[in-house]
Amino acid sequence: MNSAPQLVAPARIDAALETTPAVGALRDLLREARATLLSRFEAGEEADALVAARAGLADALLHRLWQRHLHPVLPRGALVAVGGYGRGELLPYSDIDLLILLPAAEDTAVRQALEGFITLLWDIGLEVGHSVRTVEECRREAAADITVATNLMEARLLCGDEATYDAMLQATAPGQIWPSRDFFAAKWQEQIERHQRYNDTAYNLEPNIKESPGGLRDIQMVGWVAKRHFGATTLHQLVEHGFLTHTEHDALIEGQRTLWRIRCGLHLISGRREDRLLFDHQRTLAARFGYRDGNGRLAVEHFMKDYYRTIGELGRLNEMLLQLFQEEILHGAQQTESVTLNRRFRLHDGFIEATRDDLFDRYRTALLELFLLMARHPECRGVRAGTIRQVRDRAQRIDDAFRADLGCRTLFIELLREPSGVSRALKRMHRYGVLGAWLPEFGRIIGQMQHDLFHVYSVDEHTLKVVENARRFAHLHYAHEFPQCSAVMQRLPKPELLTIAALYHDIAKGRGGDHSQLGAVDATSFCERHNLSRWDTRLVTWLVEHHLLFSTTAQRIDSSDPQAIHAFAEQIGDPVRLDYLYLLTVADIRATSPTLWNSWKERLLGELYQATRRALRRGLHTPVMPAEAIDDIQQQARRQLHQLRLQPSQVERIWQRLGDEYFLRHSVDEILWHAQGILMHDAHDTPLVMLRQDGHRGGTELFIHAPEHANLFTLITTTLDQLGLSVADARILGTHDGWSLDTFILLDEQGAAAIDPLRGNEIVATLRQRLTTPDQLPARVERRLPRQYTHFRRPTRISFTTDLRNARTVMEVITSDRPGLLSHIARVVQGCGVHLQNAKVSTFGERAEDIFFLTAPEGGPLDEATHFDCLHDGLISALDGAATPPTMR
Repeated sequence: MNSAPQLVAPARIDAALETTPAVGALRDLLREARATLLSRFEAGEEADALVAARAGLADALLHRLWQRHLHPVLPRGALVAVGGYGRGELLPYSDIDLLILLPAAEDTAVRQALEGFITLLWDIGLEVGHSVRTVEECRREAAADITVATNLMEARLLCGDEATYDAMLQATAPGQIWPSRDFFAAKWQEQIERHQRYNDTAYNLEPNIKESPGGLRDIQMVGWVAKRHFGATTLHQLVEHGFLTHTEHDALIEGQRTLWRIRCGLHLISGRREDRLLFDHQRTLAARFGYRDGNGRLAVEHFMKDYYRTIGELGRLNEMLLQLFQEEILHGAQQTESVTLNRRFRLHDGFIEATRDDLFDRYRTALLELFLLMARHPECRGVRAGTIRQVRDRAQRIDDAFRADLGCRTLFIELLREPSGVSRALKRMHRYGVLGAWLPEFGRIIGQMQHDLFHVYSVDEHTLKVVENARRFAHLHYAHEFPQCSAVMQRLPKPELLTIAALYHDIAKGRGGDHSQLGAVDATSFCERHNLSRWDTRLVTWLVEHHLLFSTTAQRIDSSDPQAIHAFAEQIGDPVRLDYLYLLTVADIRATSPTLWNSWKERLLGELYQATRRALRRGLHTPVMPAEAIDDIQQQARRQLHQLRLQPSQVERIWQRLGDEYFLRHSVDEILWHAQGILMHDAHDTPLVMLRQDGHRGGTELFIHAPEHANLFTLITTTLDQLGLSVADARILGTHDGWSLDTFILLDEQGAAAIDPLRGNEIVATLRQRLTTPDQLPARVERRLPRQYTHFRRPTRISFTTDLRNARTVMEVITSDRPGLLSHIARVVQGCGVHLQNAKVSTFGERAEDIFFLTAPEGGPLDEATHFDCLHDGLISALDGAATPPTMR
């Protein structure tokens, strides 16, 4: 155990035990010890010393209590520390895991004494996890459960009978149960399953520093295997066995010390056992550890970058050591197959390895050739541990001369041009430290996080996920996932350019300034260094600089507006750019967060792509005119009337009530659905509410045909909020005779497009009932914000632009997302007496960016003096304050 200044002098423990009653005195001592622990932590004392100090206090106290209360009735019993406490690692609020070892089955007197002992421990404030077993029970339980076996491996005798303790060790030794081969295989599978629970990534927004990949449990995993196989009691003994270098050992210990420091801080600031690095804790710890805002990043982002780099390195060491253990323990005595790939590399039992120890010093191009071969040989399962160590060592010595080597540059471009295996190879390059050294600009984003709920992964992790998504489009095996993207991918003249754009699209994050423009400069430099043609260089540079263009346009324009599509097509310029940008956008959004992508976004981007492609194919000099588009839509609809058994004359009467805008903003299928519903609705003077699952629209489609009323949009959105539904899109139109035709695309609470039929019936019935009394607005939606959202409240920003072409005003509202947001905005719009034409709703983590298309009551754009202040002040009041929104002046 680590020597550290005592938290409480032994004499004071003895004095407290003599006090009557002793429980209160001991509880006070432990409370004082915890306060001392906190003050020493805040003074900067190392966490390993504090961990050892608390374990030392527990040892001293438990020894005295055992001697007083249990030794008289259990002279051959033993009190044993197990688990983390057995290792002498006791965090401020960690449970104290104990094994009470019995020489034989307990009798009534022993049982009563044990119950009294455990009750006493809880009464004085020790949170204990305990088991009571005989030696045989230990052996039986450990043989049946790898977790019990692992716990007992870390046993440490606190007091009691040494012979009983030794008998337990002997009964649970590798020669009796869990030989090292079986133990390693079971623990390895256990780690795989644990990592899967955290999505196989260490880069979670609120990571668990104990259980996540690269966390403390991964270090413990190495120690457990080393102890079971080698009998090693410290990680340093792995150096003696040749499994670790001194440098690697120091990195493991330093990483462990960093995680202990953070975990100590988590326990002390939360006042409980806490292993999750929650947002509020991240900010508090960043401040306590002396991090400051600077270089375009928040203090918490600097702190988390250091954390992610630490666990990244620990994860790499864990992988290398487990690979070494696999070779030693699982395959050491087996006859293995070796396949020569070339003079420099061979496959050994499916793992690639260098043919000589000095290979990477002798042939520097071999460092990149290794990953090219991995891409070309899908049968390769990984890299041999010895070769991993050589690669890691050589990666640290990559310099400008290495990067300037024509052979190295050629190999890297060859890798990017491979038809498969590219993503896997780049991930390996990253894991072993090669990618960040080969591309220093990539090295700067390793571990870089953005402190929000939208960007779930660090920039480097996100970037490699974008590459993986983009490459996946090329494999016909996955074509069913994204048929349109797969078809577009097959048309790309040079898929490697998409990969390069994916690598560089966020390369300048965290530098300050416009990361798209700064990244475009880096992308140009990369292309020129690697001798790409001018055309290729211009395309990659354009893609990086404009990688947000497609998504922001899709969120802001109506893809059924031919003039808006023509303007976007002019920005794109040609079909090749469109293809590349569309694929990059889909790959990018899908790699931002596991929950961000949904069928609505797929439809939104897909519609914009198809409409823009048609515009480019037609030619930018011959745009589609609105009248032409309307006529085409009506003709298509007329051709399908007979299939639905609709009378053309009846449909024409409905169409005469509608303006041109209706036909521009709805598909043929929607137009026919609306007409059919209106004609079949018996009570012609009452509201019509229809709901359908619409895969084409990417959500559940709601259609409402009702008499116009000032409260209508507010009533509908408030009701939908109360029902727990999200509105992804809203189109609000009126007829010539005073009716409203409102279409909404709905998603459920989880962002799913499909809504259960029973739930759909409830939605329709509720809306029908509410629409019969439109003067009565339902109560405002007031629900508790999710915990994570409370840490990211942002001031509301409102902007107005005039769309002269469509005679309307576009209002953008950027604010914190919350339950009932759309209904709050609707109340303000209604209070200001303006008309809502359309709404496009987008959520990015905790941030909502909603677009509203508004007109004045008499039609046309809003009047700046009359309406802008009313809307701006009303929305600020409603969203950022508690006052009642004002009405129009």
